[in-house]
Amino acid sequence: RKATAACSGSARARASLARVDVVDLGVVEYREAWDLQRSLATDVAAGTRPDTVLFLEHPPTITLGRRSEPAEVHVPDDADVAIVEVDRGGKSTYHAPGQLVCYPILDLTRHGQDVRKYCRDLEEALMKTLAAFSLDGTTFEGLTGVWLDRPPRKIASIGIHIHKWVTTHGYALNVDLDPAPF
Repeated sequence: RKATAACSGSARARASLARVDVVDLGVVEYREAWDLQRSLATDVAAGTRPDTVLFLEHPPTITLGRRSEPAEVHVPDDADVAIVEVDRGGKSTYHAPGQLVCYPILDLTRHGQDVRKYCRDLEEALMKTLAAFSLDGTTFEGLTGVWLDRPPRKIASIGIHIHKWVTTHGYALNVDLDPAPF
């Protein structure tokens, strides 16, 4: 399932990018989706494909970002979950059906070469999405991600990787996630 969206925003952004491919992949094994991200990123960097946004879910998987520590992951013996070390920032993230995962494969040379702004833009997009469902998302100084307030509960994790200004990885938004195995 694929859709092409016209670029919105500034005249500069519209002039530099004719379109964005948006792809709904359904449920995809983590390693398969990671391989696809890397392949698409190579094409985006070469200018042979437009920026591409992947939406999907993963079977139960824990990804370990570059800042993960062994003591933070506790997997029950009977849990059927894949564990994958990845090249994105951040710590560990649990993925499973009921979580909307978005992997924007973007050439940031067309969108401003500002990593912090990119992360804040992802947070802003997530908070606007939550607001459409009458949910108030918030951020906390010094932390990346989005939380629901009162009591603070993290609803969206963000972890990115940028190589030659092309992004991979992205965010995971808990929609109807069952954390019972953990």
